[in-house]
Amino acid sequence: HSIAQEVVGLFCMILLTLTALVANIVVMVIILKTPLFRKFIFVCHLCLVNLLSAIFLMPLGIISSSSCFNWVIYSIAECKAVIFLNICFISASILTISIISVERYYYIVHPLRYEVKMTIRLAVAGVIFIWVKSVLITVLALVAWPHGNGATSASRCTVYWSPGAHKKVFVILFSITCFILPTIIILAVYSSIYRVARTASLQQAPVPAQAVAPRPRCDSLASQVTILTARILMLPRLIPDHLLGSNKAILTLVLIVGQFLCCWLPFFAFHLHSSVSVGTVGGGQEEMAVTWIAYSSFAVNPFFYGLLNRQIREELARLRRSCLNHPLGQELCLSISEASVHENFLQLLQ
Repeated sequence: HSIAQEVVGLFCMILLTLTALVANIVVMVIILKTPLFRKFIFVCHLCLVNLLSAIFLMPLGIISSSSCFNWVIYSIAECKAVIFLNICFISASILTISIISVERYYYIVHPLRYEVKMTIRLAVAGVIFIWVKSVLITVLALVAWPHGNGATSASRCTVYWSPGAHKKVFVILFSITCFILPTIIILAVYSSIYRVARTASLQQAPVPAQAVAPRPRCDSLASQVTILTARILMLPRLIPDHLLGSNKAILTLVLIVGQFLCCWLPFFAFHLHSSVSVGTVGGGQEEMAVTWIAYSSFAVNPFFYGLLNRQIREELARLRRSCLNHPLGQELCLSISEASVHENFLQLLQ
């Protein structure tokens, strides 16, 4: 590979790592600092997993992916630690995204049930479940790993690196547990949310006929201006409101689901294909590419699940003005109803 390709690749990996660090820290600080955002616990947990990945996992990925670090050699124990971090953080991130989608489903489709059952205790239990399942999957991956004082190149120390038939069994189980099932859940949940949003938009009451009925004309200048203004303001209604709402719902759901699939589908498809193919050797350029496409999820998640929310953006702007010592002016305090956990998401769907 040319030096230019190596430099560009290294720059992109470092940029992704820095973006993941800054974006996740910002969203976590805003959520933890604002008492009204205490229900964003799963979004905060997702940012925590992404932040841990940016601190530990992504720098190790840079060492494994760049030829500048070909001289780095891992012992068996060190390689096990790298594999543990990879599988554990990937599992925790995907499982958290799945729980966020289910939480949004109950918030929008069953709001009364959500308000009653969604307690801090239940949220903490969900977080514990995520980490217990992630650790169990990781331990299963390391059961048949080789022991001893051997060593391997950093570029060979990847999720694919595993001995014998155990590798095939684990990769299939890992893909089913951490990708196929979460994908089915996410698609089913967001499809149900879209159907609810579309039904609500179709049931929107039309503009009453008397509201747009022509009134007796008057020849005065003020009356002519009023009639002209009314006609101009009615031009946007040529596009039905329910179509606009439906398009917003489609765009929102396509962005969320599409981002998840674009990041993780290449990663799991590659490892599934490699595990069942005979004579395939891991650690190549293809594995490096799909790994960093998956790692990009750690940098993109805080934007899709945090900074796109209106309340979080407003709080970020307020903190920025405060840090710059600008006068805050008359700040409007968010009411309890306005600070609901998924208000921005619900508004987009509506």
